[in-house]
Amino acid sequence: MHTEIGIGPDPALDATLTRRRLLKFAGASLVLLVSPPGMAATSLVAVRVWPAPEYTRITLEGSAQLKFSHLLVKDPERLVVDLEGVELDSVLQTLPSKVMESDPYIRLIRAGQNRPGVVRVVVELKEEINPQVFTLGPIGNYGHRLVLDLYPTRPVDPLLALIEKSSPMDAAAGADSPADPANEAASRVSGDQPAARTTERTRAANRLFTVVLDAGHGGEDPGAVGRRGSYEKNVTLSIARRLKRKIDAEPNMRAVMTRDGDYFVPLQQRVARARRVRADLFVSIHADAFVRPEAHGSSVFVLSERGASSSAARWLADKENDADLIGGVNLAKQEGHLARTLLDLSQTATINDSLKLGRAVLAELGDINSLHKPHVEQAGFAVLKAPDIPSILVETAFISNPEEERRLNDNAYQDKMAEAILRGIRRYFQDNPPMGRTNVAQLN
Repeated sequence: MHTEIGIGPDPALDATLTRRRLLKFAGASLVLLVSPPGMAATSLVAVRVWPAPEYTRITLEGSAQLKFSHLLVKDPERLVVDLEGVELDSVLQTLPSKVMESDPYIRLIRAGQNRPGVVRVVVELKEEINPQVFTLGPIGNYGHRLVLDLYPTRPVDPLLALIEKSSPMDAAAGADSPADPANEAASRVSGDQPAARTTERTRAANRLFTVVLDAGHGGEDPGAVGRRGSYEKNVTLSIARRLKRKIDAEPNMRAVMTRDGDYFVPLQQRVARARRVRADLFVSIHADAFVRPEAHGSSVFVLSERGASSSAARWLADKENDADLIGGVNLAKQEGHLARTLLDLSQTATINDSLKLGRAVLAELGDINSLHKPHVEQAGFAVLKAPDIPSILVETAFISNPEEERRLNDNAYQDKMAEAILRGIRRYFQDNPPMGRTNVAQLN
């Protein structure tokens, strides 16, 4: 007898699975992953679905490593996952209810006991997808996870979306005109001549400056958690959204978000997105925790060439760099070119500009909150490693401090924090107008 939730033994589908498994061994192109045999029965402890514009993630968390197989079935489009050594339980029964109607890629999920010891999960899709299926070992508060990342076969292009959102006034002003490589080369050659610098400053004043805002953590990665249960990922997103509205209201600026919802973006992709839109600045927003609840105050960090400026800065950088492990990255699919970027002369110049930006922002933060340190600190933050974009990481306050946690959840305080960061950005642009760069990159 089979327990069902809208699914049970499906002879046609089972036949399809059998044929495809046989074809797999015959050398046909088939995505079929099976974890190592001999594993004990596993119980599911949590299931989660994270929809996002660029992909939807399904996470199945087990008490031990999950043994599974998966494949795509067409007409209609479905992703089929068989979980072996698993019985249908109350946790799995909640999976269908996790899907939102607004999910861009999932129509519905059906789960049922296909046969003894095997639970089948069928994801009915709204369009053709390119799945990434991988496992993650225990880390932080998570046990063993099976991750299903559902990417569209035609990836969402954030640069195209940025161009489409430009206002008619921007277009009329030529803000989105593509770069002229010859002019940029000429400006680099004549950069030491006063007349050329004046021309560049005039050009800079007549274009939009693009600021990429990076709301720390998201999705599977909650970030730090306050004593009252506040999640850092929610606080950072709220402050980033407020800051975006303020930047977009400026006559010569616009903001682009690395994420605008509760989903996970790997650190490398955050940097890559900023470079893709040729950002003038990159601002990563956080609200971290420390081992002692009395730790308090705002901080600003930039990348370091020579190691961390303090043991606390090194500890924080290591903690933030673990975001990929907690949020869940398919390491086999990472290109890694940014991770291998060496610190060269261009990076050194960028760090100097980052320090200028950091000092301007830190001075403004001191007007609304105490400062944890009176100077900009440095450490090896992976998210700050764009070699050509001045980048800072702002720790707005310590969510582990009960009083600061309360303020971080206050709308008025979040607005003051966003306003202070904007004033720092405005001050930096006044003293250091970017040169020789347009606000939108050409497609590669």
